[in-house]
Amino acid sequence: MNPIINLLKDKKSNKNPSTPILPKDVGWIEKKLNKSELDFIWYCIENKSNHNDIQYKLAGNITASYELKDYKNLFWTSVVNPLIKDFEDYYLQKSEGKLRLDKLWVNYQKQTEFNPIHIHTGVYSFVIWLKIPTHHEHQRKLPIASPSNSETISNFQFTYTDLLGKIRSYNYNMSPEAEGTMLLFPATLSHQVYPFYNCDDTRISVSGNVSYCQ
Repeated sequence: MNPIINLLKDKKSNKNPSTPILPKDVGWIEKKLNKSELDFIWYCIENKSNHNDIQYKLAGNITASYELKDYKNLFWTSVVNPLIKDFEDYYLQKSEGKLRLDKLWVNYQKQTEFNPIHIHTGVYSFVIWLKIPTHHEHQRKLPIASPSNSETISNFQFTYTDLLGKIRSYNYNMSPEAEGTMLLFPATLSHQVYPFYNCDDTRISVSGNVSYCQ
């Protein structure tokens, strides 16, 4: 049969459709903490020592950061370690040694303060939003933001390169609905926190680093 006619027939019938190939890339894990998990984190904050101010060790241009104690390693065993297992199962990763919760701290951020783009030490890091006194949709309407084509005001943002080397970003809109959300991500994933405005309340978050046991 005429190959021209055959090709025209195949084109019309679409017998061999194309298949998208999506290589497995690394992202992050999102979890909404339950009441007992949040109560435990608040307990750690309430029992912190104000002498353990570690702001000088961190990148944030914020009011204060205090180191916390994970009592009886409960948060590690109940929340962080299971999340790491989920991460490694989903992204087909494997730790090269035994892991531990290396650092745990609370952050207090007031209006106009920010956390510049940075990475963490260790293997994994996480953030938990405990108190968000602003609504992103309201922040977006402020005079400082409304003329802009950027959605970043008051937000938490990951920054990374895609398969073609293009710089990409992923925003988490900071509003009370995000309270209780925990993100676990590779420690070397760049992230930042943009400032909020016209609010005298304090934003409270908890961060942590996971490292190999020595």
